[in-house]
Amino acid sequence: MWGSGPQLTTREGEVGRASVADRPVVPERPGNTGGGKGPEFRDKDGRKEDWRLAMSLPTPKQVSNLQKTLHAKAKENPSYRFYSLYDKLYRKDILAHAYDRCRRNGGAPGVDGTSFDRIEESGREAWLGELAEDLRGKTYKSQAVRRVYIPKPNGKTRPLGIPTIRDRVVQMAAVVVLEPIFEADLQEEQFAYRNGKSAHYAVWTIHRGINEGHREVVDADLSGYFDTIPHAELIRCLSRRISDGEMLKLVKSWLKQPVEETDRRGRKKRSNPAKRTGRGTPQGAPISPLLSSLYMRRFILGWKQSGCEQRFGGRIVNYADDLVILCRREAEEAYKTMVWLMERLRLKVNEEKTSVRKVPEESFDFLGYTFGRCYSSKNGRAYLGTRPSRKSITRLTRRISEYTDCRNLLKEPEEVVGSLNRLMRGWGNYFSLGPVSKAYRAVDSHARYRLRQWLRRKYKVKGGGTQKYPDEHLYGELGLLRLELTTRNLPWA
Repeated sequence: MWGSGPQLTTREGEVGRASVADRPVVPERPGNTGGGKGPEFRDKDGRKEDWRLAMSLPTPKQVSNLQKTLHAKAKENPSYRFYSLYDKLYRKDILAHAYDRCRRNGGAPGVDGTSFDRIEESGREAWLGELAEDLRGKTYKSQAVRRVYIPKPNGKTRPLGIPTIRDRVVQMAAVVVLEPIFEADLQEEQFAYRNGKSAHYAVWTIHRGINEGHREVVDADLSGYFDTIPHAELIRCLSRRISDGEMLKLVKSWLKQPVEETDRRGRKKRSNPAKRTGRGTPQGAPISPLLSSLYMRRFILGWKQSGCEQRFGGRIVNYADDLVILCRREAEEAYKTMVWLMERLRLKVNEEKTSVRKVPEESFDFLGYTFGRCYSSKNGRAYLGTRPSRKSITRLTRRISEYTDCRNLLKEPEEVVGSLNRLMRGWGNYFSLGPVSKAYRAVDSHARYRLRQWLRRKYKVKGGGTQKYPDEHLYGELGLLRLELTTRNLPWA
């Protein structure tokens, strides 16, 4: 909408020079794949985590014109403060567009139990009209956030907040209005949740950097970034561009929403750690990505203004709370400087997970990819490139195992195969850079084995099931996706 990045290109076994275009990568987006730290789909509540999927919805012309006007004004005058924004939130076209984006993202109900289906059964237009009146009359009050815990690959869990649909729609309306303003200020090193930027673009940028001589890499990890962003400093970031007191008041209310959890006995308990500590953005809420990017901008500006970019030859690549610094020299000193700057921003670096890597002797992972030495499948020569990380492959095979678990024996084969295909297609669309055939073969092998075992258990077939369910049956009759064959449509194959 406001700019575009380069089309990413790659060729298997030989990524080539960073500036050379070999083939376009245009990832499809089933579930919520292709825009986050790797292919993430739906959580156990059916909620899509990547709100940017809604960006595929066409923006109404009047809304688009407003966004272009706001962006142009912000770009033209970096010190300009916008004083009349709150009244845009209850515009009929903006609220309707915000609702459609939230509807597209789907998701479970919040603490009030209201679902999209219920809203549409009772009348979408009436519901939006009532919300608009509450905003116009300044009687709108944010509600508590329902907290659920999502399993992480390491066995731990991470908290995810589910606001009510009412709060989601108002927050999305605020994003529609505020995003074009702050897009003018975000730095080129920031790749998350932005038009014309993507995870693939970030991967391409790192690949180009290490091939241009930035071989000392600070692989950084922040401790609970979203939960530790200080409210006072964040509001100051917003106030630099916004003088509309009602809009700032609204954002403050979202930062201090109480949290409702359900214990093992089904009892509901509310707490308000954000209000108590004065820290944290509402994870899982539409406004959170914009706020987190805005605060990370302070670190990147501090890095540049303190001369670190020149001193270390250091290039930053940032995606949400993930961060790498590509250095030509003195990476250890760059690491110490980063820690010092983060402390000044009241953020904490996880020193156990942060390290300095020297490429090509060492490799590092970022956004699900491993960066380091690769070998050409044609001539065996070494080069610096990318490949799907072991963790990413393991995470996918675990999901395949979950889909083909004994608990799903009541499902029909077509349903299970359909779920597997969507999962693998989304994964393959994201992990399409660099030498992928080896990873694809491993995934295909695991999917064949797990589906065959599922069929054997479902129909009580003795033995390994290879005679009853050979590969021809799995791929031909059931239609299981074979990732390895998807490379045949590529020009370089």
